[in-house]
Order: sequence, then structure tokens, then C-alpha cells
Amino acid sequence: MDARAEADAVALLADTHPGRVPPLAARALVAARRSGDAAAAAITQRAWGHALLQTGEMDDAIRHLRSAVTLARRAGLTTGEARGKLAYALVMRGRPRQALAEVEAALRTLDGVAADRARAQRAVILTEIGRHDEALADFQAALPGLRAAGDEIAVSRLLTNRGVLHTHRYAFAAAVADLRAAEAISARLGRPLAVGIIVENLGVAEALRGDVPAALAHIDRAEALIAANGGHVGMAVYDRGVLLLAAGLATEARQAAERAATMMRREGHRLKVPEARLLLAQAAAAAGDWRSAAEHARRATREFTAQHRVEWAALARLTLLQAGVRSGAARPARGADDLVATLTNAGWPAATVEAHLVAAALRPRAADAHLAAAARWAHRRVPAAVRARGWYAEALRRQHTEPARAVAAIRAGLRILDEHGASLGAADLRVHSAAHRRELTALGVRLALRDGRPRRLLEWAERGRASRLGHRPARPPADPLLADLLAQLRGVAFELADAGAAETARLVPRQVALERRIRDHVRTHRATGDVSPGRPVPVDALAAALGDRALVEFVESDGVLHRLTLAGGRLTARPLGPVAPLADLVRRLPFALHRLARPGDARRAAAEALLSGAAARLDAALLPGLPDGPLVISPTGALHSVPWSILPSCAGRPIAVSPSATLWCAADAASQGGARTVAGDSHGARTAETGVGVRVDRAGFARPDGVQASGAGVLVGGDAVAFAGPPGRPEVAVVAGPRLPGAREEARRVAGIHGVTPLLEAPVDQVLGVLARVGVLHLAAHGRLSVGNPLFSDLLLADGPLLVHDLERLERTPHTVSLAACDSGRAAVYAGDELLGLSATLAARGTAQLVAPVLPIPDLATEPVMVGYHERLAAGAPPAVALAATQRALRGADPHVRAAAAGFNCFGHGFVAPFPGGP
Repeated sequence: MDARAEADAVALLADTHPGRVPPLAARALVAARRSGDAAAAAITQRAWGHALLQTGEMDDAIRHLRSAVTLARRAGLTTGEARGKLAYALVMRGRPRQALAEVEAALRTLDGVAADRARAQRAVILTEIGRHDEALADFQAALPGLRAAGDEIAVSRLLTNRGVLHTHRYAFAAAVADLRAAEAISARLGRPLAVGIIVENLGVAEALRGDVPAALAHIDRAEALIAANGGHVGMAVYDRGVLLLAAGLATEARQAAERAATMMRREGHRLKVPEARLLLAQAAAAAGDWRSAAEHARRATREFTAQHRVEWAALARLTLLQAGVRSGAARPARGADDLVATLTNAGWPAATVEAHLVAAALRPRAADAHLAAAARWAHRRVPAAVRARGWYAEALRRQHTEPARAVAAIRAGLRILDEHGASLGAADLRVHSAAHRRELTALGVRLALRDGRPRRLLEWAERGRASRLGHRPARPPADPLLADLLAQLRGVAFELADAGAAETARLVPRQVALERRIRDHVRTHRATGDVSPGRPVPVDALAAALGDRALVEFVESDGVLHRLTLAGGRLTARPLGPVAPLADLVRRLPFALHRLARPGDARRAAAEALLSGAAARLDAALLPGLPDGPLVISPTGALHSVPWSILPSCAGRPIAVSPSATLWCAADAASQGGARTVAGDSHGARTAETGVGVRVDRAGFARPDGVQASGAGVLVGGDAVAFAGPPGRPEVAVVAGPRLPGAREEARRVAGIHGVTPLLEAPVDQVLGVLARVGVLHLAAHGRLSVGNPLFSDLLLADGPLLVHDLERLERTPHTVSLAACDSGRAAVYAGDELLGLSATLAARGTAQLVAPVLPIPDLATEPVMVGYHERLAAGAPPAVALAATQRALRGADPHVRAAAAGFNCFGHGFVAPFPGGP
């Protein structure tokens, strides 16, 4: 093969398999130089640079493309194509002015289809620097010539880039049409790396449109394609971060932005590094870290300005101003109107609305005009989140002069967000999407407090809490991949239980990778079934359901805690004071109880004093003037983890803890509708922590840092005969997990109370089968609350952990459950009092009543607690009554038994007797 033919072969390969080009180009360049063929050398250098462009190696690409320009000029060839590619490399290195100069120079030397290619390249550069109208005009002008010439690769590339432009302009239908057409061409031509990049852009379009499951599926596929074909995945990681932020997953978005910035620097995408930094700022702001948000936004502003990217610099300044407004820092109003104008002209709806809201906060005299402009977006064809922000602007505008219209606007915004959130199949996506509701519901609560009517305050308190827990999508169809991944994860966890240091170092990364695969796979699921949001329960209906019980609901607004009390049909509201000191008191309780639970601890007297002091102060702050009788408590924030029985006003009193009054009332209605014959009870697990870097519970079951280990009992059922109870009574299952000295005996005694055979060390699949069938369940096992990812909280069974993801695959769970497992009653709390964890998932799958601990409990101390509880339950007491009587009876017990008893709460309805009338 002569030098020219070899160069042409390399050029062809650069478009289809760029990762294979460098060694072949090196050989072709040697051949061209030996033969003195400058034209062949120019073609080879241009192909080499083009391949490096596609794999993200910008510095080397620039070097080869500059050489291609020089060689082409020496050989008397046109330099246009090499200059066009050089222009793109320069813009990606953050040199937009040099890039435009190169592409303009190319256009002066080109005509026909070559000029069209260069024009399409100029459009890409104009897109990157925010000059969208000019970019679209270039794309439109170039496409007919490229099609007429039959240059399918150039057509595919143009359609991809025009799809990106349409995405920036929120023209999603046009974007998807262009990208799908480009994907079909690239697939037919055998260009897998190009397909990967196109699919990545499809993910971005779906993310901005609001279709989170579709976007995640596209980005998963894109990362795999790009990595498998020698490309760099920094941009895909960045795009994933943008999507995660849009879904409300601020912590994960922050991590993705940090990874993307590092990868982009390594890959030479300097133009994109400020975008990753801006994403870091936006994610920090979403997490309430205003200082970090301001630092990153300030630096991004400088970098965008240096790149002459005016619109992007304005977007970074917007984040900087938002951080100032939210943190209460100095807020200069200068330039706010210019910022609005720049972002409006850029054609970015979400940024435009946010700019108007910031300008309204900074310039009170012009606030009405800015809020009115933002409110107009509520009625436009834009993503749900943008329309909801438009309604928020309308509510802000009307709050002082027309409060009724402000309330109507808030409801309209919430309706849009709830309809969108209901389409999400993954529990964590549903929960985190509620973050977008926060400011709307906070404004509703503020207006209700200003109005002074407790009924209105209760309505808005209910709208602002656990809105996603009431959405129960139908069970997803059989998913063999998910089942296989969960089985693999159980296998790894089982090996970790007995692993030494070397094996642990090998297995933990495998565990983390499997958890990530499971999480990403589940997030691509869509919700099915009726998941439309409900309405807050009316006060009169709630009062009728409560009967002689009283409701206590806590509401936080602007850092101040308020209490709503509904008793005897009368609803009252009272302010309680700042939230922060109360949260500090709550944090002292588990520390003191943990000390009490340790036999022989010399500091027990100090722990008793700390516990009684903190409990008394918390009681005085939260529950002054409380009516007598049973209580239904709906907490907020840190109060979700309070062990209520230790407060003096709650001692010996039946208490049910529910995320909201609406959910409690729904559980009451379901129970009255026939659930009395299908009931189940819950048991708590116990934990211990050792080691650094990896935490291991008392069973030696390892997890990375950020996961709390716990060991207690899991209730499991056996076959139909083993769990059959007396006629007319619900089936009962009792299960004990492995490696807990007290769990087996506890399970035997509890099973004896109900006249059933306990399951001892049953595997996960058997337990899941029982869970789906019985009405009452007691489970004693090691348990773990995964703080970083609550959907991987688990209960240890014979063949590994039973995960929250396993529970979500069930059509139903037992009506009444007791869990003797550490922290199994505690859920991770997110914005809007949304909950994730074992207890929240059981409630979402149909468990109406759960007794479980909200802190670590000692293994051997739980037996008297659970035996006493089940004796009373079997005698006809409802769970809340049985638990309160047991805790009262154990007041004189050993301190570690008292501590174990105090750790249990009753969640859900709590007042339905699974065995009415007793044995």
C-alpha cells in the first residue's frame, strides 16, 4: 500500500473507530515522510487529530491538527478541513476567540460541501459560547449541501449538534428527532463511539424535559458505549450530575460534579471545567451549603468570563446571588436587571425564572414586575419544575394583597410537581423529587400562620410532609436482572461476614459496585398503577377517626417550631420556640440510652442524669399542656428519631407515631375496612460498630463507612401449616436471624405465645414468601440503617441481607410487624419530612402498624420487652397499648432492659388489635 492509500485508510478509520487510529497513524506518517509525500502526511495528521478529538485528548489533537494545517499548506492542499477540526479543539480547550478565527479562515478557503462542513463546525462553536440564533442559522444553511453530497457522517454529526442546540433552547421534540436520526445513521455506518455520544445527549434532553427514568437509562447506556470504544466519559459523568441535581439528589450531584471536573481536566476539556464547577455550586446550594456554593460560583464566573462565554458567566453569577439571598449575606442589587436580560436572551427558561426571582428579592421596588414576568412561565410549554416555579412566583406576588390567589397558586404548583413525582418508580427518586415542593409548602405554612386559623395551618402542614409516602406504585413486573443483582449482593455480604482483612479489601469494592448497579437499574423504572397524590385529611374526619385519642403534630417554619393539637374535636396551635436547641436535646437521648444499655458501665449514674435531664427539658419544650389519653404524634425533622416513652408526659401512655395525620387516617380507614383479620407485629434489631474505614456488626458483617451496623431479631414465617393460627385469627410468623445469642430464644418464646413454629435462620426468599402472606410478623435479627443510601438498609438472614429493595418487590407486607433490630424503626429524613428506610418501605407496601426501635438496642435485653409486648398483643391489646403497658411494667427492670424497652416506638396506626378479644 502506498503512502497516500495508507493515509486515506487512516482517515476513514478515524470516523468509525477513533481508538484504533494512533498506532496506525504513526506508521502511516513514517511511510509518508519516507516517500516525501507531504499530502499524505497532511491527511494522516488531520485524521490523527480528528481521532484524538473524539477520544477527548485535546492537547495532542491541537498539536496534530496544527501540523496538518502546515503540511497541507506546504503540499498546496486546502487547509479548511484541518482548520475546522482545530477550531473545535480550541473551543474545547477554552479558547473560543482563536477557534472562531480558525473556522473563519477555513471558510475563506473552502466552497461546496467542504464549506458546509466548516459552517456546521462554526455552529458548534457558536453553540458552546451561547450564540444560539447564529448557530441555528449555520446548521440550517449547511444541512442541505451535506445531504445533497451524500456525506452521511457529516449529516449525522450536524444532526447531533443541532439536537444539542435544540436541547439548550428547550425544543425537546426537535432535539429528540434530530438525535434519533443521527443515532440511526451512526449505527448503520458502524460508529459505536458516535452512537454513545448521541445517546448521552438524548439523556440530557430527557433530563431537562423531566423524564428522569428515560434520562438515566440513556446515560447508563452512553457511559458503557463510550468507555467500551475508547472515549472519555467525563461529559457523561457531568450530564449524570445535572440529572441527579434536577431530581433533587444534591449529594450525589455534588459527587458527580467533582468527578466530572477531575476527569475533564485530565481529558483536556478545559472549556467544560467551569460547567462542572458551576454544577458543584448549584449542588452545594441545593444542599444548603451557601458558603461552598458562593466560592464555586465565584470561581466559575471568572473562568466563564475568561472564555468570553457571557451567558454561562451570567448563569454562574445567578447562583452566586442566590447563595447570597438564601444565606442572608450582603446582596448588591447592581446588575440584577442585566442578569435577567442576558439569561432571557440565552433562551434558558429555568435560569430566566430564577433570575427574576432573585431580582425580585434584591430590588423590592421592581419586585412586582419581576415576579409577574416569572409567573408567566407557569402557563408555557416548559418542564414541570419550571412551571411550578412560575406558580411560586405568582404566589409570592399575591401573598400580601390577595392571599386567596396566592394559596391557589401554591396548590397549582404542587399539583404539577406531584403529578410529575408520581411517574417515578424508584422510591429514592420520589422522595428526593419532593425537594422541589419545599419553598411552595413553606410559603403555604407561612401564610397559614399569618392567617391565624389552626385548620389552615394543619392543611399546609399536611401538604408539606411525607407527600411521597402516600404514593404507592404498583409492584414492578418480574425483573430477573434485579433479582440476580440482589442475589449477587447477598453472596458478597455473606462472604464478608467471615472475611479477613485481605478478603474484606477485595469484597467491599465489589459490594459498592453492586449497590451502585442496583440503584441505577431501579431508578430507570417507571411508576405504574394509581399513584395520584391525595388531599390532606379534613379536620372533622380526622377528629372522628381519633375518637378519644389526641393528635399532636409538629410544624417548623423559618426556624421556629409550632405544635398543633387536636383533642375532643378542638384544634389548637401554639409556637414552641427555635428548632435548633430542641434538635440538640434529641441528639443527647440515644447517647444516654446507649450508656444505660451497657451492663457494668461505671458511668451509668451520669447517663441516668443526662437522660432524665434531656427528657425533662424536651418534654417541657414540646408537650406543655398536653391532654390526657392516648396520643398520635406526627413529628418533623429531628423529632422523627425521638424515643417518646422516655418523656415524662408520655410515660406509660399509648402512643402511635405517624409521618402525617393524613397517612394515619388512611391506615385507620384501611384497618376498619377488613385489615383486622390480617395483622402483623414488628421487632427491632441491634447494632455494634468496630473498626475504621469499614464497619462491622457483631456478626462480622462488613459495610463501608457511613453505614450503621445493627444486630437483633428478624421475624420470619414458615410454610402454611407452621403458621396457621386459631380459626378466624390472622396468620402469624416468627423469624430469628443468625448470629444473635438472644434471637433464637426470643423467637421461640414469641412463637409459643402465638402457638406457631418459629423459623430459625431462614433464607431471604423463604422470608419474603412469608412476608407476602401472613398478617402478623415478628423478626429478630442483625439490622443496619444505611445512612448514605437507606434503600440498602437491611436485616441479616441465613443467606445474607434482606434489603429494602427486596421489600419493594412485594405486592403486600404484613399488617402488623415487630422488628427487634437496631435502628430498624428509624428512617432517613429528607426535605419535606420525606422518609426512606425499612420502616418507611414497610408502610408504603401495606404495613399499618410497626413496633421497632429508633436506636441501637442490646441483644439479650430485648427478650423480656418482646415477650411482654406479644403477651399483651395476643391477649387483645392494640400494638401501641401493648407496647406502652410493657414499657410501664419494665420500669423497675435492670437498666439495660429499661434502655432496650425505651428504644421502641409504635409507628403507623397503632390502635388496631390484630387479635381482638384475645385467645
